[in-house]
Amino acid sequence: MTLRIRESEPLASRTTLELGGPARFFAEVASLAEIEEAVRFARERGLRLGILGGGSNLLVADEGFDGLVAAISSRGRTSKPGPDGAVLVRAEAGESWDELVGWTVAQGWQGLECLSGIPGLVGSTPVQNVGAYGQEVADTIVEVEAYDRERGERRLLARAECGFGYRDSSLKRAGGRFVVSAVTFALRPGAPAPIRYGELQRTLGVAEERDLARVREVVLQLRRGKSMVHDASDPNRRSAGSFFTNPIVEASVADEVARRSGEASMPRWPQPDGRAKLAAGWLIERAGIVKGLREGHVGVSSAHALALVHHGGGTTRELLALADRVVGAVEQRFGVRLEREPVMLG
Repeated sequence: MTLRIRESEPLASRTTLELGGPARFFAEVASLAEIEEAVRFARERGLRLGILGGGSNLLVADEGFDGLVAAISSRGRTSKPGPDGAVLVRAEAGESWDELVGWTVAQGWQGLECLSGIPGLVGSTPVQNVGAYGQEVADTIVEVEAYDRERGERRLLARAECGFGYRDSSLKRAGGRFVVSAVTFALRPGAPAPIRYGELQRTLGVAEERDLARVREVVLQLRRGKSMVHDASDPNRRSAGSFFTNPIVEASVADEVARRSGEASMPRWPQPDGRAKLAAGWLIERAGIVKGLREGHVGVSSAHALALVHHGGGTTRELLALADRVVGAVEQRFGVRLEREPVMLG
């Protein structure tokens, strides 16, 4: 075995929330072969296997994780010409997501610029179908390389096999069956950046929407204003970003929410299937949960109601209790139940 297995490894410092207990066993995996080794180590000992990326979308239980945590650390990216003038960019799962985005923007390759500033690693992006400011990774993903724990083999999953949906994928629904090792994206050299998100369009102005570097700059600016860029000097820094997904509901439910709110301008986005997507942050504030609310060691971000924060010295239990309070307030006020976005480990 080439894996270096450590015991009682602290996990809190490996997450952006800085919460949770240790892993019973821990190993860094830098290749597909090492992923296979980690899977085998856990299986032979009857252990659960947890996958750790950048820790930006992860809740670790206070008791920690009684199994093996495999931290993805593979690095590398390549590019080559693709069909119809595209460039195919392949990135290892352990690559920093924002570094990859910055690099593609510097090359003049359109497709990822609106996803600037999102913390975490490349490997987690197809699982969550990461999206922001009118873009999703599903828009550009061509292929996902993964280790299939059920079949015990390497798989190349085409985009259609990934079953992408809003903050969702077949990889996510498979419940840990697939461990992503690399992702390939198709980007467009010299193409304009289509601006679909109203806030971004208003900030950019029509004349500037073709400049990828400018789009990235403005996205980072907007995210910083909402404490959605990890910054050690930000009082809201211990966060998992958006803690809840925007609910997608039947049109009749959206109408009822608007009636209860008394606001005709309630934000809502029609979906292809006739349903409507609502703004979770808007619902939270209208339910009486204010930005900057603090309960002990945890609270609501002072910059964005959609983010829950840890102020230091707290526990995962405290954060989950606050999350339950937020969910209950929105459900009581509007009859809509919010769903957590971060993944629970332990």
